[in-house]
Amino acid sequence: MDWVTGDFDPFEVREPDTQTIPFVFNSPHSGRQYPAEFLKASRLDQIGIRRSEDHYVDELFADATMLGAPFLVANFPRAYLDVNREPYELDPRMFDGALPSYANIGSMRVAGGLGTVPRIVAENMEIYARRLSVDEALSRIETIYKPYHACLRRLIARTHARFGLAILIDCHSMPGTIRLAGSDVRPDFIIGDRYGTSASAELSRAALHFLEDMGFNAVRNKPYAGGFITEHYGRPVRGLHALQIEVNRALYVDEVTLQRRPDFDLIAGALSTFMRQMVEFSVGFSVDAALAAE
Repeated sequence: MDWVTGDFDPFEVREPDTQTIPFVFNSPHSGRQYPAEFLKASRLDQIGIRRSEDHYVDELFADATMLGAPFLVANFPRAYLDVNREPYELDPRMFDGALPSYANIGSMRVAGGLGTVPRIVAENMEIYARRLSVDEALSRIETIYKPYHACLRRLIARTHARFGLAILIDCHSMPGTIRLAGSDVRPDFIIGDRYGTSASAELSRAALHFLEDMGFNAVRNKPYAGGFITEHYGRPVRGLHALQIEVNRALYVDEVTLQRRPDFDLIAGALSTFMRQMVEFSVGFSVDAALAAE
């Protein structure tokens, strides 16, 4: 198991030799390096604590760099800090002492235990054996959350300045138990564009088409339309597009043992093809966008 407890860089940017395409890829939930003090404070075992990971998503999308795009990858785990939230979505029940007045303590995500500093991992498993200090939460936000988003903003701004267009692909995975509402249909992929507000509909439709053309069941926005990152960075009218892609974990990982399935390389290869097709589509898309802006 590639699971460590020592010192590590909280995140990294995997850069191509030269960025040649107007894409930025981001994997905020695939981190699997667990700080030793965090593990000591948890009541969960080595498998339980990992239930919130987007398992190996950074590996599934590893060819992004080869294609010419930067790839921002979290090494810290989502159970420790969730950067796909507002900076201060915090649950007062988790902490000793009062939270700052600017904390958002009333969001649906906080109520569900999945705030910026999560209270639970999947299946409603409580992470901590005791309350945390408020300073601990604020320290994680100051030392990891804010630098992570500053880095992502720089990558997007650099891309937009260079190409006149920036397309953020926010890479995630979802449990194999997910079904479409009112049916037994299990989506293999979900493309989220915040119901058309974070990216051009043409990009979303292209993403769905490429996945469906490979034989996958791909749907748009339900049940995952995109989180804070997609919503915050997608500004289509300014040439800033953000798409979230959710990969069904049952396709590539054993969700009990968390070991890669035999089809892992097949799914990674399909995603490499998908990324290449999106890049090819973006060439015509960027020309059309430039003409529309004139």
